[in-house]
Amino acid sequence: PLNKRGKRDAPRMGALLKQADAVPDIIVSSAAKRARKTAEKVKQTSGCESDIVLESELYSAGPQAMIDIIRLLPVDADSAMLVAHNPGMEYMVGGLTGDVQAMPTAAIAEIVLPDINQWSDVDAKVQGRLVNVWRPKEVFS
Repeated sequence: PLNKRGKRDAPRMGALLKQADAVPDIIVSSAAKRARKTAEKVKQTSGCESDIVLESELYSAGPQAMIDIIRLLPVDADSAMLVAHNPGMEYMVGGLTGDVQAMPTAAIAEIVLPDINQWSDVDAKVQGRLVNVWRPKEVFS
């Protein structure tokens, strides 16, 4: 289950997304209990209106497995959030942006993928732009 810090930080990060006008159209989460609970708290406080999609493959996913999940996102979703685990998340952020970032628990990386028309266009060659990285300790200290 979420620890005390996770119970505190996840809703605050959801509220931050709402304030930054960065609410995702869809949230895809690892089926692991902590990830699922994090996704639920972010959804509640961000105002995301879609159901959370659970993907058990995200539990131990590397960057390519995460990209494979992204490629299957619905075409009507303009933005998406993955709630997953390290080290895969850090590798994926670095691979998509060329910018290596520490992604501690409840951190959010906002990435723009300018050269795609639909999610199925995402592959390891797509170069995204890292717009923001929000880490709870930095944002709320």
